[in-house]
Amino acid sequence: MLIFWDQRLVFLATPKAGSSAIEMALESLASVSLQRPAEAKHTDITTYRRHFGPWLQARTGESFTTVALMREPVEWLRSWYRFKLRDDLDDPQHAMLGMPFAAFASRYANPDGPRRLGIGTQTDFLTNGDDRVDRIFRYEDIDSFVEFLEGRLDCAIELPRINVPPSVDVHLDPEVEEMLRKAMARDLKLYDSLAAANPFQALAARAGRLA
Repeated sequence: MLIFWDQRLVFLATPKAGSSAIEMALESLASVSLQRPAEAKHTDITTYRRHFGPWLQARTGESFTTVALMREPVEWLRSWYRFKLRDDLDDPQHAMLGMPFAAFASRYANPDGPRRLGIGTQTDFLTNGDDRVDRIFRYEDIDSFVEFLEGRLDCAIELPRINVPPSVDVHLDPEVEEMLRKAMARDLKLYDSLAAANPFQALAARAGRLA
């Protein structure tokens, strides 16, 4: 999580949605950078509204705009699979050893799969009932997100390429992907809703730059 005090802006780092690159590029500009532990780095909207938001408003008398990225849900799960394969090299039990992506996806699609895999869902990170992050951009349209940030922070931003995942087979047969998409229906609905929002967000970014 990055807090930009003067700009009244907070970046919430959605796991596996480019957060490390964003934080590397912007940490020097932030008033507060929470990188460790992972629970602090990946502060979700529920935790922010409960703890950080009220404190920031009490200190400044103003509310802060929250902003975050969301990745296409199936691609997001592919990113998690690659990460866990790489991370598993340090695990003596090798929980991921020999597990193809189809099996990983099937586990995730179980009702308790997100919890058991320690992944959760993007919807739970970005929303809490009717409440949600103020500005959510698609990871796949990161140019609009960067444009928004450049307007708010009044600087040019270049994102580094880090955490390059290993090349592995992440193919899904149609029936497995259909099952997965049904299990990820909430995430897919939220992701689809961002298509209509992004043009307005881009206009807001340009307006901020011209102000």
